[in-house]
Amino acid sequence: VLFRSRSDSDMYTLGYSFKPWTEPKAIADGPRILNYVCETAVDNGIDKKIRFHHRVTRASWSSPEARWTVEAERTVGEGATEIVSFTCNFLFMCSGYYKYEEGYTPEFAGRDDFAGRIVHPQKWTDDIGYAGKKVVVIGSGATAVTLVPEMAKQAAHVTMLQRSPT
Repeated sequence: VLFRSRSDSDMYTLGYSFKPWTEPKAIADGPRILNYVCETAVDNGIDKKIRFHHRVTRASWSSPEARWTVEAERTVGEGATEIVSFTCNFLFMCSGYYKYEEGYTPEFAGRDDFAGRIVHPQKWTDDIGYAGKKVVVIGSGATAVTLVPEMAKQAAHVTMLQRSPT
């Protein structure tokens, strides 16, 4: 659901009806969005109900028992994990379409002939230098709103190539 921003512009931002977005920029960068989400979670006690350091690996439904069993890998120490399981009669998943280990990378002709560096945003590292360079960003949605404007501040030129026109 979109809620009107409290800024003076006509732009909209995603926000909670019970905690409107009050930042002056309606289209914000990642750190501001993260701060808003974390602050809202703390203000409403939601942070105490979140199981941090868990990665869901499996969910299975049992018709006879009418419940879900969810298995997760929990980080218990430096590199150590353990498998834990939970049951519930209602499961709501908001994981999106991402494969976090390897983001979606479309096949395109000539990729192997390209002499420059190809980087997926999910594999971004601090050593990526784009200042003064010509950059093409292949993506859509969040990429266009977040990555492109930030890169344009330092790159010689940034071209946005729409991946999935919807």
